[in-house]
Amino acid sequence: MTIYTPDTLPKNDNLNRFSYVIDVKEQIFIRKGKMIAFYGELRFEAMGSSVLDLIVRNAFNAPKYVHHFVVAQGQGQLILGDNGNDLACYDLDNANMTIRAKNLLGFTKDVICQESTLPGYLTMIGTGKVIASSNGPVHFLELPCRVDEQAVLGWADCPSPSYHYDYAHVQGWASAAGALTGFSLSGEEKQIDFTGAGTVLVQSSELDVTGSSALAQLLAQLPLLGKEDLGTLSLSVQQQMKDTR
Repeated sequence: MTIYTPDTLPKNDNLNRFSYVIDVKEQIFIRKGKMIAFYGELRFEAMGSSVLDLIVRNAFNAPKYVHHFVVAQGQGQLILGDNGNDLACYDLDNANMTIRAKNLLGFTKDVICQESTLPGYLTMIGTGKVIASSNGPVHFLELPCRVDEQAVLGWADCPSPSYHYDYAHVQGWASAAGALTGFSLSGEEKQIDFTGAGTVLVQSSELDVTGSSALAQLLAQLPLLGKEDLGTLSLSVQQQMKDTR
């Protein structure tokens, strides 16, 4: 059994597949609930603190996710984990990388975080470190390629992708309804199409969505919806309930 001390912990490296150690010397953004331990003098500030206004203004440009992150600052070693998922750090050098929002665990203050045009993803721009989790080890694919939507972790240095529907698989009322709502389609029916130049990050297995019904998948997407989208969804539900009376 290995017992770690501040001197034996790795610095800015994996402790194992499932945890990552950040050597904090300046501010770093981390996702709430992903800190599992730390050494040193660290403090965690919520977004919106006046002390952090300048940092947030420069680095965080994703208002939908502003309450999902805190800023860790001080001096110390911070250990991150994500429910037993694999963790990895990606070094950006004047580059851009888009990551599934729920998998983004942390990034240094010199990296600009913006909402992607594809809902549920965040685009990281600049030079610095990005820490993300994945459902199993990550594989890197060159473009062009098509990937199961649930297996995509993100992409780097390539244009925004688009959806590809295989209508040979979309037959019958249930499949047609799934295509219209965006839910209940499998990877054989709906894929993300990547073209041009760049790299796609693919997880080793699809995301674990509780239940396989359209309702379960819809509920899993709710945290990613904005106020306007939720309002539209609410109106659609009310109309559907009237139609089914």
